[in-house]
Amino acid sequence: MPTDPKGRSSVGYERHVFVCGHERSEDAARPSCSRRGSLDLMRLLKTSAKQAGLHNVRVQKSGCLDFCEFGTTCVVYPEGVWYSITDENAVKDILQHLKTGTVAQHLEIKIDSKS
Repeated sequence: MPTDPKGRSSVGYERHVFVCGHERSEDAARPSCSRRGSLDLMRLLKTSAKQAGLHNVRVQKSGCLDFCEFGTTCVVYPEGVWYSITDENAVKDILQHLKTGTVAQHLEIKIDSKS
């Protein structure tokens, strides 16, 4: 059996964050997360998690998460919480979720359903 180079004893992460890095052309009918700076926000969240000592958390870029109208989009698993990352302050609130499991409700994506 191979040895993990990072010293992990099991596969997986306590929490896994996907931040949309999809880019559409400027004339596309729908907005694009990467044009809103999603990759910079993703790097900030990733660096912040590492600095906070959250070694069992993975933050990475994803393809289109398909909720572009709500702003820069990310999802945290295993909770399945969907966030709109508005700015650096939002990154701090999502980092708190990664530390404690407490959902930043003010950043959650909420969809109005039409009956």
